Amino acid sequence: MKKEVFIDTPYITLGQMLKEESVISTGGQAKWFLRENTVKVNDEPDDRRGRKLYPDDTVDVPDAGSFVIRSKQGE
Repeated sequence: MKKEVFIDTPYITLGQMLKEESVISTGGQAKWFLRENTVKVNDEPDDRRGRKLYPDDTVDVPDAGSFVIRSKQGE
């Protein structure tokens, strides 16, 4: 089951999402985490911490689970 990540902005970056969901403890760790782990965004590998995630995007993180981005506005 995918965990829902609610955002109140048009998008969230991959690095911000990893920090918010406590996959990493600081934003600065995103670069190294993404270099050492295969994170998939919408079923494709992506290692860009600045990757913009929009509502309905899915993120699969090894050993942390799957996440789906949702808008708080219900858009």
